[in-house]
Amino acid sequence: MQKYQCMACEYIYDPAEGDPDAGVEPGTAFEDLPDDWECPDCGVGKDMFEPIEE
Repeated sequence: MQKYQCMACEYIYDPAEGDPDAGVEPGTAFEDLPDDWECPDCGVGKDMFEPIEE
């Protein structure tokens, strides 16, 4: 699955890990995150993330 990076703080959302602190299960694609999900490091919204190349 595609990883996404926060353009504000460079946090990387890895679908294999999810975001357990926000109740997001491992295996959750970025596109399937709730619309109100925020970067766990800096608090910006999903619109501030871009896919990254691996």
